[in-house]
Amino acid sequence: MSRTLKDYFVIGLKGIAMGAADVIPGVSGGTIAFITGIYEELIHSIKSINATNLKLLLTFKFKEFWQAVNGNFLLVLVSGIAFSFLSLAKVMLYLVANYPIQIWSFFFGLVLASVWYVMSQIEKFEWKQAVGFILAAVAAFFITQQSPAETPNELWFIFLCGAIAICVMILPAMSGGFILLLLGKYFYMMEALATLNFKVIGVFIAGAIIGIISFSNILSWLLARFRNVTLAVLGGFMLGSLNKIWPWKQTIETFIDRHGVERPLIEKNILPHTYEQLTGSSHLVSAIALFLLGVTIVFVIEFIANKLKTRK
Repeated sequence: MSRTLKDYFVIGLKGIAMGAADVIPGVSGGTIAFITGIYEELIHSIKSINATNLKLLLTFKFKEFWQAVNGNFLLVLVSGIAFSFLSLAKVMLYLVANYPIQIWSFFFGLVLASVWYVMSQIEKFEWKQAVGFILAAVAAFFITQQSPAETPNELWFIFLCGAIAICVMILPAMSGGFILLLLGKYFYMMEALATLNFKVIGVFIAGAIIGIISFSNILSWLLARFRNVTLAVLGGFMLGSLNKIWPWKQTIETFIDRHGVERPLIEKNILPHTYEQLTGSSHLVSAIALFLLGVTIVFVIEFIANKLKTRK
């Protein structure tokens, strides 16, 4: 595929947006990839890193290997994601800590509109799609109800966390950050990114590489053979995951991190008026405004994408 410098700049921006979303435990970078129109290219590009193409690399046929794996696309996108992780980790953590209702409202609108967008891509909606959608929504809701676990900090477990989290990150539904939270490694990895702990980051990335190459083959096969059902399941997961990013929450249990900062560990969703009774403010106006902004962004992206398709 022939692309201009402008095209790659836009892909880099999409990578930055994916990384920013994945930093927050509850939002998926895969959702951003889907609504920005690069999801299937991403899956197929990752899938192409296989034994056949690796043989090209090992025989020093670098140009052929690079073209076979869509190297320019992957390099620019992953660079954008990495830049976002390294530069925005502190910013996103600050925003979630200090403006939680506004941030969660924005992403709630973004993900809710994305459910509609994913479901609109289904060519034929039958009972199989309906069953898949409902079961996935229930499963995602159940997962988001689970409490974080106490887990070891050994490198083997960090490797495993990388493999699991990356598989979830590329789904336009579940959040890799949330899975890390359930595995008890979200704040540990955010601290590693913020302090540039390259040993921990390197092991996590190694696990992520192994995990994503393996999982992309499965996902690519499902999209090729059972596209409508797969999209319905992804849409269901996205709907069920909204439970995690409901803006108004009451903290049930907290923990103190290694810097002495108190952080929420277990929370439950509450209504705005209940939150106002507990805190004195519900931030309802700003929450609605940012919710609508999130919804609007999805529709604007879809409108632009359709315009570009029409021109081709």
